[in-house]
Amino acid sequence: MTDTYLSIAAPAEAEYSEKRSKFLAFAFPVKTTEEVKVLVDRYEKEYYDARHVCYAYMLGAERKLFRAVDNGEPSGTAGRPILGQINSAGLTDVLIIVVRYFGGIKLGTSGLTQAYKTAAAAAIEHAKVEEYTVDALVNVSFEYTLMNSIMRIVKEEEPQVLGQSFDNNCILHLKMRKGLVPKILERFATVRGATTEVLDENY
Repeated sequence: MTDTYLSIAAPAEAEYSEKRSKFLAFAFPVKTTEEVKVLVDRYEKEYYDARHVCYAYMLGAERKLFRAVDNGEPSGTAGRPILGQINSAGLTDVLIIVVRYFGGIKLGTSGLTQAYKTAAAAAIEHAKVEEYTVDALVNVSFEYTLMNSIMRIVKEEEPQVLGQSFDNNCILHLKMRKGLVPKILERFATVRGATTEVLDENY
């Protein structure tokens, strides 16, 4: 698995019109399905007078958690094209909501698909896409006499030091890119008496 992924840095929005139907597209950076639910609920309430509030999301660096919701539109004409644009941009940890105000003229299934696709693409185009790293958290425990050896490795490998406790028994709390973990664990293993623990992986 790669230890980088693409997402958007901040919310973005766009508007698209087709045969008097108005499509309002909103893109959000999200990490959890709970965040998704809160945002969808908020927009369904805010745009209560709209005909449809459709959405799709993708979560996780491995891009395995996703959902597409048509919200009353013909099956596959709304959520799927929105998700398709998320996939086309290679994004994750993103939610795109598209609100449709019906203009009185039916668009047909192909017209709907194209409209939702265009609206979602416009929201992504207005967003700032950035690359992020998948990080791991590592604890290193060692005796004070091993300080110089441990800190030499930290200085050379440059993990982020989240916290430290220097006493007779010392602990360093480190954060680093997932891809760097095997190398730094191997280096710490050469310091006799030092122990390491990979606590968590997050991104």
